Amino acid sequence: MMQEVFDKLRSLQDVLSRKFEIEKEIHEIPKALVTKNELLNRLKKTYIVKNKQLEEAKERIKTFRQKLIDAENERENYEKQMDLIKTQREYEALDKEIKDAIEKEQQFRKDILKEEKTCEELSYALEKEESMIKQQEDELKSEQEKIEKESKDRGKKLKELQQNENKITPGLDEEILFKFERIIKSKAGLGIVPVKGAVCTGCHMMLPAQFVNDVRAGEDIRFCPYCSRILFYQENVEEEDVLFNEEDAGSLADLEDLDLN
Repeated sequence: MMQEVFDKLRSLQDVLSRKFEIEKEIHEIPKALVTKNELLNRLKKTYIVKNKQLEEAKERIKTFRQKLIDAENERENYEKQMDLIKTQREYEALDKEIKDAIEKEQQFRKDILKEEKTCEELSYALEKEESMIKQQEDELKSEQEKIEKESKDRGKKLKELQQNENKITPGLDEEILFKFERIIKSKAGLGIVPVKGAVCTGCHMMLPAQFVNDVRAGEDIRFCPYCSRILFYQENVEEEDVLFNEEDAGSLADLEDLDLN
């Protein structure tokens, strides 16, 4: 009777291990999508910031060009007044105004060149980021399609595994099943393992002699006191072979003694 339970648990272990593995994969799949989404959002934010900087630079160019026009007009007006001056003092004052206007023109031209260079650099950067955004959007779309297909395929597999689980579990104690599922989840897919000699093959801990005898008797479910896995007894074939060979050797020696006598 207990052997049938152990057989069922071993079969169920294979089903549950794969089931939990697929559930984990389904949970992990969207993480790649999240990473790509985050990268795309960062690219878009950077693009918005740089685009704003470009518009601001263009506005500054407009302002500097208007100021340049004003400075040029101002200089031209001063130059026209040169023909009307009558004293040295007026000449010196007007000459200073003309020179100041010329300095302003030169500075505004420098400012315009500087902003035009900024615009050129920003335009190049925006063009590059537009390409990156498009590439990232294409990759994201492709990844979404891939995830949808993988999720669908895994969903079908889960359904099959659930059907197999439903075929195995009837007749098994619900409390044992509950513990068994928790053990498999926390113990890398191993919920039932053999005892070899006096050692749990799940955690490789030496078990008390009486406990091993109880497991070997196989009258009820026993959990490893160290790793909590369900245990069943498995004869150590190597030990049996050694014992068998020693007995054979002893028998042969006895026969040789008889022959000699």
